[in-house]
Amino acid sequence: MINGERTIQRPLRWGMVGGGRTGQVGYKHRTGALRDGTYQLVAGAFDLDAARGRDFGMNLGVAEDRCYATYQDLIAGESTRADRVDVVSVATPNFTHYEITKALLEAGFHVICEKPLFFTVAECDEVAKLAADKGLIVGVTYGYSGHPMVHQMAAMVAKGMLGDIRIVDMEYTHGFNAGDDDSADAVKWRTNPATAGSTFVLGDIGTHLYYMSEVILPQLKIEKLLCDRKAFIPSRAPLEDHATVLTHYDNGARGRLWVSSVDAGNMGSQRYRFVGTKASVAWTETHPDQIVYQVQGEPERILHHGMPYLEDESLACDRMGALHTEGLGESWANIYLWIAQAIDAKMRGDEDFLKTHHYPGIEAGTEGVRWLENCVRSADAGAAWIDYA
Repeated sequence: MINGERTIQRPLRWGMVGGGRTGQVGYKHRTGALRDGTYQLVAGAFDLDAARGRDFGMNLGVAEDRCYATYQDLIAGESTRADRVDVVSVATPNFTHYEITKALLEAGFHVICEKPLFFTVAECDEVAKLAADKGLIVGVTYGYSGHPMVHQMAAMVAKGMLGDIRIVDMEYTHGFNAGDDDSADAVKWRTNPATAGSTFVLGDIGTHLYYMSEVILPQLKIEKLLCDRKAFIPSRAPLEDHATVLTHYDNGARGRLWVSSVDAGNMGSQRYRFVGTKASVAWTETHPDQIVYQVQGEPERILHHGMPYLEDESLACDRMGALHTEGLGESWANIYLWIAQAIDAKMRGDEDFLKTHHYPGIEAGTEGVRWLENCVRSADAGAAWIDYA
């Protein structure tokens, strides 16, 4: 169980690019990073409006001279300090991720970046090589994957409790873009190919589903997929606000993934169900503290987080204990803690620790981009089955 005790040598000096007063994700990053005392927020380029960003940073307790106007200013200002930041989070629109991450790595800073990581696998491979050459960590904020019951499912699959996996069924939908509301800045950049890349909801929320499937079912590899996507709001075309992806896995399993931001009336939900030859498990974001475990021929069971009958992998990332509900903040805190432990190990030269340590890193970000490239290739071919590449 995680209880806030120190697990790294010292708190990491932490900076942010983006995540300011008007941003949608900045507080999630700070909620996760500052939970366990593993990070200290000491610098930032929080906003395109330099004055507003400076005012915001100072209200967070950042010194005025470390509230920078641009990420370039942050790099220049921090690079000359004896107490320079160790790691910088990139919480900016998709089209900026590559250039900011690359610049930070070149300056010698570890990076934690929003998803989808970049636009192309080629960019991911280039940055992965740069990070390796520099001896630096790149973490990716797949923020839902820190829930203890996600790791309970992964442990159950690994130990054969479900048998051979046959069916993978996942969805992440909401209705917040059901109307023609593209005047909102947060929607504008997400539906513009120049700033969002080649996808809208596939990249914005679908990559969470794909990464979760990798965490829970790492042994399954995609052989073929078919992606059918549509913009129900015409102004969003050629990007999609709704998509379905069918998948053939290398063991013969079949998968269905549904993402949508036009699911009118839905306030937001993720659902996962994995069916094997012996049993199935199901988890939803709306009830993150439990999973439904169904063994063929036996009564249905509800497994609750924090209970001693769970697997060690689940109990190790529990925070509140069984009596109290855990939510998204705890999941983000786990992600940030795991990345901090990876950075600490890299700084100490502990490569043995990194060989077995789990965290969403550059490889996870790359595979998410690879999945998006294949989805787009299938959709652009008229929702055709394609070999996964």
